[in-house]
Amino acid sequence: MQSYSPRRQKHGLVNADGWGVGFFSAQGVHRWRSDKPLWGDASFASVAPTLRSGCVVAAVRSATIGMPIEPSASAPFTDGTWLLSHNGVVDRAVLPPSRDAESTVDSAVLAAHLFERGLDALGDTVAAVGAADPGARLNILAGNGTRLLATTWGDTLSILERADGVVLASEPYDDDPAWRDIPDRHLVAVVSGEITLTPLEGSA
Repeated sequence: MQSYSPRRQKHGLVNADGWGVGFFSAQGVHRWRSDKPLWGDASFASVAPTLRSGCVVAAVRSATIGMPIEPSASAPFTDGTWLLSHNGVVDRAVLPPSRDAESTVDSAVLAAHLFERGLDALGDTVAAVGAADPGARLNILAGNGTRLLATTWGDTLSILERADGVVLASEPYDDDPAWRDIPDRHLVAVVSGEITLTPLEGSA
């Protein structure tokens, strides 16, 4: 529903410019990405119920004006160890050029920068990019199979603790009262079901 009828999206009305899902198994990291609307993909709808993973990173895309629409522009991006999604926008001019970016879109260039800096420095890197581009929105979600990391910087993020794990999402996918909103400009870390929130530099 977040693809065709998002409830809290502040920028854009629908997410019709692609989607992607990545997950971990004993064989490594796997991804399925498309430049088509998620609601039109009958193949993935038939396959998804059979997938099992302890960590999943998924995204739907509303392309920034002027950015290409292609499968490689859809999150999640990967360095072979992490899966990463960016919800927002950033001026590519404030980011160093990278040969490792999977696409020319801002999110892919940002992902490459975050991978190069290391995800252990995620909060500091997001704060530095936000200082360089005051208009940036830098909500990041990243997972490596055993850890989930996320930042809030200009867009919404909610968390749900369930008996079988933890969900981080740009908006609640149902009306469960257990959903909690994460304050803006915070780093979220989930390790073995333990949740830690840390204010980012530049937060109020």
